[in-house]
Parts: sequence; structure tokens; C-alpha cells
Amino acid sequence: MSTTNKPITQLSFRSQKELTIWDGYPEFKAVNKFEKPDTTTRMFRYSKYGHVYAYSTNLSVKVFDASTLDQFCEIEKPNVVDFWISPQGSYLATWERPTKLENGAGNNNLVIWDVKTGQEIAAFSQKAQTSLNFQWTDDEKYCARMVTGEIQFWESMNVGKSCWARLKLEGVAQFSLSPGKAPAVAVFIPEKNGAPAIVRMYSIPNFNTALSNKTFYKADRISMYWNDLGTNLLVLTMTDVDKSNKSYYGETNLYYLAVAGNFDCRVPLDKEGPIHDVTWGPDSKEFIVVYGSMPSKATLFDHRAESVFDFGINPRNFVKYNPQGRTICIAGFGNLNGTVDLWDRKNLKKISTFAASNASHCEWSPCGRYLLTATLTPRLRVDNGFKLWHHSGTLIYEEAVDELYQISYRPESASRYPMRNISPPPNPIKILPTVGNGTKASAAPTGAYRPPHLRGSASPMSLSDRAAALDGVGPSPVPQRRVANSGNSMNGKRVASSPKPQRQQQPVMNPEEKQKKIRNLEKKLRQIRELKAKMGRGEELAPAQQEKIASEVAVMRELANLQL
Repeated sequence: MSTTNKPITQLSFRSQKELTIWDGYPEFKAVNKFEKPDTTTRMFRYSKYGHVYAYSTNLSVKVFDASTLDQFCEIEKPNVVDFWISPQGSYLATWERPTKLENGAGNNNLVIWDVKTGQEIAAFSQKAQTSLNFQWTDDEKYCARMVTGEIQFWESMNVGKSCWARLKLEGVAQFSLSPGKAPAVAVFIPEKNGAPAIVRMYSIPNFNTALSNKTFYKADRISMYWNDLGTNLLVLTMTDVDKSNKSYYGETNLYYLAVAGNFDCRVPLDKEGPIHDVTWGPDSKEFIVVYGSMPSKATLFDHRAESVFDFGINPRNFVKYNPQGRTICIAGFGNLNGTVDLWDRKNLKKISTFAASNASHCEWSPCGRYLLTATLTPRLRVDNGFKLWHHSGTLIYEEAVDELYQISYRPESASRYPMRNISPPPNPIKILPTVGNGTKASAAPTGAYRPPHLRGSASPMSLSDRAAALDGVGPSPVPQRRVANSGNSMNGKRVASSPKPQRQQQPVMNPEEKQKKIRNLEKKLRQIRELKAKMGRGEELAPAQQEKIASEVAVMRELANLQL
């Protein structure tokens, strides 16, 4: 364990042949107490607040106390396709593919379990593989399930018995329970026979009168985004086809609703094109939207949906606050080039820009000081692994993991990690030479993206556009480690894991050529540091200057290879 008294973050990642749990910064090593499964794992999950950790194999689901890693139970149920955990970690739901019984009825393929005992407490028939059809309130006092024409509610301790309450709504297609101390439920009824789509919110269990009611057209489906307090809701509406022919991807709009029913509006977006991402600030008083045809625009809105600040127009499609709300990540992933901008929320100035090429997953550590980016399969089946970036924009750690399928931090309360000022990394960074034999396989061609209304024809949509929804299975050798500062050491040097990484082959140079190349790379690094200093002072940089900053890691690695 760490020699300091500071809390250590935890993360888990899995490949075909390995599931592991690590201590985060500054340890970066496997937790000894966790016994890795000796068979292939299908998935792992943390509960919303990080109390419980569970993973599934083709034989069972094992459930653990995420803090101590003591096992709670093993649910011996084969062929579980999906599972999810209640917010406080008291209950777990498993879903199997539905089958028909002899009488023609569907089997009870959705089962609710007690996490502490592993006992089955309820079972239902559910065709759809989605956790949205069975949800708990944040305090787990109530749970709810959607069936045709109604939402059924239970007190969680009595789930499976007679319904405690019912919300009957003809045509209801989706519901969402709010977080917060006074839970509400939002329901969506799509357009039908010329009537507009509807989103309504009710206080639980007072279903006689809706708290809020919003109607709109152009909504084949929606996504709902609650703020953490559960007081306001953003509704992203989507159509498969844009009837105005302005967009190949269908049409999107964003609406803002207050649970109190005293305010609602369409969020004013001043650039045409799709909405790429939406996120609430941790204080629940503001949100950011990335929208518009590429290059897109990112805008900060206040609690009345009024524009506060524009982050500029760039090829970006991802936005996320760190848990403390101090640093904002705005990035371009998927079919974009992986450029990441970090912004200081306090003064709304850009901190740094760097390149996380081919990243298909991105999240903040619970301490808010490190950004995790990862390249997962099947988005790409080469160059899999993850990187950790300090909140000042510096790469501090890199790990190569072949056939990496899934990675996630254990959620924790931001109160454990008080907000700090943006500062340089605590220790000098060292970028090590490239691991491997210097050759890289070519990624399989992915083809062109196809919008929903054209799918099913001969040409498939690209994997990059399905990365968030897909999962895969494939072989994975033992990961090799690339380290950027502290950890286990011997005489001040990191001990390499076995097998020993091979050095990338470099072209043969005479000493003079080599020294000249080193001087040129060192000059580039000095220029990059000067540009980053300008950015830190709030100066605007030209696109070519931003690209130079984004090349920092590649330059440092090339320099390290030459200096061997």
C-alpha cells in the first residue's frame, strides 16, 4: 500500500484472459487481495456510488465489497448476458435472453437478487436487454419497472409482491427515476397519429397531477440527463431522418425542464447540425452542450438555459467535468483525431491541448486530478491500452493491454478529494521508449457510417460509431507495462514486467546525425513549452500551434528512443 495517508483511487480493467483491479496513482499496481478469475469474464460493474463491484462469467456472477474486496456472494446462474447494480449496492439484477415456455409465455429472464446473501427476491419476463426497464431510486427505497401501458412501483424490500403504486400511461415508451432526495419520475410518450411527443414528470408516488409537461414534435426517441440534485432534466430528442434534408444523421433538439414545473424551454443552439454530447456540471447549476456540424461548437449554459460562454469551434464530440467541477475536458474521439482540450472552469481559460489518438473511452479519476483515456477493442484491435494524463495536460502513465475490452474507475464521492488549483504534476515525467517490436498491424477497414434509417442494407456502419455500444471477445496476452513516474523501483528505476519489452527498431544513424536529431527534438519541446505557457496565460493559439502542442508525447517518446 502507499506510504502516505492520502486515499488511493481504484480502477479495474479486463481483457479476454485477465480481469484485474489496480490501485491508482501513485501505486499503479494490482491489488493483491483480489483473486483474479481463472476463466473468461464477460463484464464487470461498479455500483453508482462505488460500494459494490461485480463481474460475470459464463457460469456465475461474483459480487464483492469494493472497498475491502471481500466477496459478498456468488450467484450461480449461467448465461447471464447483462447485469446491473442498485445505486447503494443492495440489489443486483441479471438478464438472460428470453425463451418461451411450453404454454407460450416468456420465461422469467430478469431476476432481482439480494447482494449480501445472493438470494433471489423477484423474477420477471422482460424481452429488452436494458437496465432502463428496471430502476431504483438513489436511496433504494423504491424501484420501478415498465410494462405495456404503465410503470409499476414497489418498495424495494417488497419487490415482486403486489405493486405499491402504478402510473398508467397509454403508449409510454421510456421512463427515468431522478437522483436526489425527493425522487421524481420522467416518462416519454412518442408521437402518434399526428399528436406530439410528450415528456411528463411526476413526484413519487403522487401520480394524479404531473409536475411538469412538455410536448414537442421530431422525437422518435430521446435520452434523458438529470442533474445530480434531481431538480432539472435535459431531454435530447432524436429522429432517424431529417425531413428537411439538412442533415444526413437525422435531427436532434435539446429541451430543458424544471421538476418544479415553473420553467421549461428549448435550449437555444446557434449552429446547425447534430448534438454530439451533453453534460451537467457537478453543482447541478450549469451544463455544456457540444453541437453542430463539424467542426462543432461547445457552449456553457446556466440554470436558466442561457448561454454563458463559448469554448470555440473545433472538431470535438465529447465533454466531461471532473468530479470537483474545476476542470473541463472537451475532446474529439471516435472518427475524430483524439485531440483533448482541458479548460479551467474558474477562469474559463484553456489549460492545455494534447492528443489521445484512437481513444474510445475517457473518464476522470474520482480525485479529479487525472484523465483516463483508453483504446478498446473492437473499436481498434491494435494499440490497445490506457493512458493517464495529469489535469495540467501532462502524460504521467501509459499501459499497453492487448485486446482491452473494458476499463473503469471505482466511483467515489468527490468530498474525499477536495478541489485543488490547477498545478504541474507532483513529480517529473519520464516518457519511456516505445514498447514492442516496432511493427504495427493495420486496423481492419471499418467502412462508412450509416444512419439508422439506412441500416440493414449491404454496407455496414463503421465500428467507430458503434464503439460505445459494442463488446467483444478475443485472445489477450499478459499486458506489458509502460511507466511514467513513481511505483515499485529498484535503484531508482522501474522494474519491467515479464516478458521483457523489446525496444523499437530505429534506423541506423551515425553519431553526428543522432545528436543533430536529438537537438532538433529538444528544440521542439522548448517551443511546445513556450506555447503551453502562452495558452496558460489565456492567449489564443493558431491551429498549427495547437497541433504542435498535441505532438508533445510523440516528440518525447522519439527523443527517449534516441537517447538509449
